[in-house]
Amino acid sequence: MTVPPYATFLEEVARHPLVTGLRLNTVMPIKGTPHETLRRLSGYGVPLWVDLKGRQLRVLGGAIPPFTEVRVSHPLSVDTPADCFFDDGREYARVMAVDGDRLILEDTPRRFVGPGESLNIVHPSLKVHGTLTTTDKGYLAAMGDLGLTRVMLSYCEEKSDVEEVQALLPGVEVVLKIESIKGLDLALRQGDRQGRLMAARGDLYVEVLEPHRVVRALRTVHAADPQAWVASRLFPSLARGAVPEAQDIGDAAWLMSLGYRTFMLGDEVCLRRDSVMAALNLLGHVAEAVG
Repeated sequence: MTVPPYATFLEEVARHPLVTGLRLNTVMPIKGTPHETLRRLSGYGVPLWVDLKGRQLRVLGGAIPPFTEVRVSHPLSVDTPADCFFDDGREYARVMAVDGDRLILEDTPRRFVGPGESLNIVHPSLKVHGTLTTTDKGYLAAMGDLGLTRVMLSYCEEKSDVEEVQALLPGVEVVLKIESIKGLDLALRQGDRQGRLMAARGDLYVEVLEPHRVVRALRTVHAADPQAWVASRLFPSLARGAVPEAQDIGDAAWLMSLGYRTFMLGDEVCLRRDSVMAALNLLGHVAEAVG
């Protein structure tokens, strides 16, 4: 499960029988250097996984389109115009021009685009220049000092992505987060894979462009790695404080029917004690029902 760095309920959650590890999303703000945060979060008696952002595109600074630029976490190149999505695919814009890490968009979205917010540019010509961010490298250095070795790598698309992490943290155990079409291609190249796979549905759902294609994508990841993990978009109704909706229960049951057995709860469900405990308990009941 994902851990908000300063949540007061982490000890209780870590004791839950279904919790086999904690995940720190490194986009979450922390006080000071990563050392103190990693030392504290690694002390709950279950493995700590550090989720590096890698190639994932995130907003730097803030912007209010249309009459401004949007700066992102990596320089990139793409044939324009290109489709661009914000807010987990719910908001659409078009990239009209690119200048390094500066994106010039058409009219939408007409709201404040905040720092750290992810975005998806869905075009086969997209090339993200560079993999690990400065923050990623800082976390890897702190992990080396503390003897921590478990990493999740977002937007893993090439063998060299993992090799870059291995060079900075020898002995690292990497979970490859499959979140794009290029990532699906990597999943099928067994000789290039160096770690467990994760079907990371948050971005993968957007990147396949036509939503129904996520079905084949999830089958592809599990077929490539029968021990693959699956993450994100789990029990979103609980994040809203609602009674779990039927489609949420059916979604988890379907993933189990595909063969997935390791689930990672995403950020929104894990922000509050009540929602994360409800999600864990519901996941257990669904597992019992599926058998």
